[in-house]
Amino acid sequence: MKIIVMGCGRVGGQASLLFAKLGHSVTVIDHDANALSRLGTDFKGRVVRGLGFDRNVLLEAGIQTAEAFVAASSSDNANIVAARIARIFFNVPRVVARLYDPLRAEIYQRLGLTTISSTGWGAERIVEVVTHTDLDVVPLFRDNGTAMVRMEIPQHLVGHSVTQLNIPSEVMVTAITRNDQTFIPISGTDFREGDVAYILVSPAAMPRLEEMLGMERM
Repeated sequence: MKIIVMGCGRVGGQASLLFAKLGHSVTVIDHDANALSRLGTDFKGRVVRGLGFDRNVLLEAGIQTAEAFVAASSSDNANIVAARIARIFFNVPRVVARLYDPLRAEIYQRLGLTTISSTGWGAERIVEVVTHTDLDVVPLFRDNGTAMVRMEIPQHLVGHSVTQLNIPSEVMVTAITRNDQTFIPISGTDFREGDVAYILVSPAAMPRLEEMLGMERM
């Protein structure tokens, strides 16, 4: 996947290194040359010096063909502007913005912009949100541990028991929304067409969950 990361501070830099380690094509934007140099000589991605909300800088970074954009600078305003430019003007399909102000985060989530809390979400969670594109990761827990994902049950699981998705200490179906009613499933509950499941999953178990759901990881 082709990913652009704006901001090469502690979180943005670490996320960029993790993306590169996973084999993604990463371009990092920052106006500070010293910040970019902290990626090290072994970093396999590209670096572009400049402001991440500058159109020419974004074009140099390859925004036209980017599949994901992460705004991870230390400024909420810069992150919001850059994220909206990436989403609205360049139609980047996966955009994540790091925000300090939780009130702003709530507003922009309502507008369809994925946000992460700077205080509770680290680089690992940014990577998780971007790379697991078919899983809607709900920002419920902020300790970089268990995540909550929300998704409509695929057709191949309709009629099967919820226990088929449960893996002790790794994956658990905690709730199901069916016909606008949400309930806690029991061992005898079967999935029905149109069900939306809320699933607790450990980070290490994400690939297994995707495999059970018939998804391909980006």
